[in-house]
Amino acid sequence: MTHLPPLTAVICLEYDSKGAPGYVAHCMELGIASQGDTIEEARAMLQEAVEGILEASTPEHIAQRIEEGGHAVALMQLEVQSSMQEQVAA
Repeated sequence: MTHLPPLTAVICLEYDSKGAPGYVAHCMELGIASQGDTIEEARAMLQEAVEGILEASTPEHIAQRIEEGGHAVALMQLEVQSSMQEQVAA
């Protein structure tokens, strides 16, 4: 059995093309995403998706996904130069 690291859920508010809000949940370690109308629903749908992948995959496949890092993630600060920046600072 593959030892799983702690799994992280990152849940973001998103808007569809009609402007309706919803939430997208990502499991960063496995590269799996799901969605829901609420944070709780998005988390529950992600939990179900993760459990499904774990049940359907071989230990080697899960280990490979974890080794590859699921999603490539980089957190960095952006330097923004625009007139909007001056308006927000005022």
